[in-house]
Amino acid sequence: MTCANEELVQMAKTIRRDIMEMAFKAGGATHPGPALSSADIVTALYFKVMNVRPDEPGWADRDRLILSKGHASPVIYASLAEKGYFDKDLIYTLRFPGSILQGHPDMKKTPGVDMTTGSLGHGLSAGLGMALALKLRKSAARVYVILGDGELDEGIVWEAAMSASNFGADNLTAIVDYNHFQSGGCTDEIQCLEPLVDKWKAFGWRVFEANGHDMYDIVNKLEMAKMSICTPTVIIAHTTKGKGVSYMENNDDWHQRMPTEAEYLQALKELE
Repeated sequence: MTCANEELVQMAKTIRRDIMEMAFKAGGATHPGPALSSADIVTALYFKVMNVRPDEPGWADRDRLILSKGHASPVIYASLAEKGYFDKDLIYTLRFPGSILQGHPDMKKTPGVDMTTGSLGHGLSAGLGMALALKLRKSAARVYVILGDGELDEGIVWEAAMSASNFGADNLTAIVDYNHFQSGGCTDEIQCLEPLVDKWKAFGWRVFEANGHDMYDIVNKLEMAKMSICTPTVIIAHTTKGKGVSYMENNDDWHQRMPTEAEYLQALKELE
């Protein structure tokens, strides 16, 4: 692994620690499990792949990131804070009244948030609209949308997928956080998504699979997505829910829950 990727790995650990700080100190229960599973993906995007300006959040030609699985907001807030969009101390105000960091991302409250999300399924449609608008402006900016695997149960996701290929949105990349859990349990038991690769291909997308916790693999697939011509790209990122904290891994009880002080301290120790 290159030095640059080692730095990304360390940043992902920092972001995971920030997520646990928010999970313990927030003004209400957060969603640590789905935030931890996508930490490596979001780190790769903000600290390697995306072209953004933290001192100019509204820059017209910035790359956009939509966290369609908005309940995992701590991973975005941690990344934005570490990137310098706002003072890091603000992460300790998550879910408090009047805070710029609410339970789900709000583009009108938080610098760097490109789309308000929370109602599952709508992120890809919004991302497609942004991607097409950027193409009309002949901007080189790209749009990235992170989807939860349980979110793929929503029909509007597939309407957007069909439209994206129809309109040749090659500046749009979707990343599926495929951790095999949703709020109600295991996705394989609730509504099996397989054959997931074939489904996206049938909708006209260029498809890559990646180890969602291998920084080299994630960055490589994201860079390959930039080379797509006339076709949107989706990366199926195989992840572990609660990644990095032993008692949270593959444990859906941590979809939405506040840790005790002992659990919090154990998590920080494991993430040192």
